[in-house]
Amino acid sequence: MGSEYIAELKKWINESAPKTTNADDMELDPAVTLISKHFAVQLHEVAILSRTLDGRSLRFLAPSNLRSVGQIPLSSANSLAARTVREKRGEIINHFSVVPHASVFEAVPIAEAERSEPIQKIMSVPIVATGRVIGVIQVSRKGSAMTDAGPDFTHPELRELKIISELLAPCISLVCQ
Repeated sequence: MGSEYIAELKKWINESAPKTTNADDMELDPAVTLISKHFAVQLHEVAILSRTLDGRSLRFLAPSNLRSVGQIPLSSANSLAARTVREKRGEIINHFSVVPHASVFEAVPIAEAERSEPIQKIMSVPIVATGRVIGVIQVSRKGSAMTDAGPDFTHPELRELKIISELLAPCISLVCQ
């Protein structure tokens, strides 16, 4: 892929990736930082979700401020993350703000005094281990309008995110057993 950030991510996973079975202790900040740099997005525009132990919902592992906010039922008709799990395939939506979706997590402030802008563009790919979808990675571009959110995501970027999901799968599988 030729990306220095992907190489750094591989190194982090091989050398210092979390070796925990407790999702609350999993430290994904280094991975989120490298993913955000690779796609030129803000840290809060990268989401990593894992299936809950009962397998019926998704929970946020990153961003950390969404860990305690709630879960996304896999039965949700308007959740891109849930659809990514059900259909087991990646997707790009470069007009996300006009697509019906669950926006409850977009309303969570980024920081104490800062509200989050709506997601305008998004890529979503499943995280697969041993043939089973165990989570989802999403990279978004937020802005007050589509024109403020930056460039559209491309299919080569979606392929890169799929490669990243394959790299992260062993780490995420530790918390989904």
